[in-house]
Amino acid sequence: MQSLAGMLVLGAGGGEGLLVGDMLFQLVMFIVLLVLLRIFAWTPLMNVMKEREDHIANEIDTAEKNRQDAERMSQEAQEELKKTRQEAHQIIEEARKTAKEQEQEILNSARAEGDRIKESAREEIEAEKDKAIQALQDHVATLSVQIASKVIEKELSEQDQEQLINEYIKELGEER
Repeated sequence: MQSLAGMLVLGAGGGEGLLVGDMLFQLVMFIVLLVLLRIFAWTPLMNVMKEREDHIANEIDTAEKNRQDAERMSQEAQEELKKTRQEAHQIIEEARKTAKEQEQEILNSARAEGDRIKESAREEIEAEKDKAIQALQDHVATLSVQIASKVIEKELSEQDQEQLINEYIKELGEER
């Protein structure tokens, strides 16, 4: 009896030639082995590879979508920041303009008030001046009447007249 290992080897016989039956058996067993491998190993392995490929493709698509979303959000944030800066600049400019307008209004108001006070002071000074002139005229008239009455009362010499005038001037100076 030949050993099993001997049968498996082609041409390993005692010179008997090729054993076609053995070869066919081995070919059938190889095909069965291939079918079993395909059913139990290749197909599940290919399914796992396909799932892995789909998963990786899905992850790449998700990452690309996230990148695009991030870029879009970044661009929106940039635009919003730019818009906010423009609004802030505009608010500052409006505040400056308003401040200048208020400054001008305050200056104009102060000038008008100063002019009004000056005019009021001029009018008051003019009124006081007119009153002083009137009072002086009244006083001069009174003094003139007094001098005339004294002159009439007595005839004066030139020296007496000078003395009288000096006395009245002195009195006039003391009254002020």
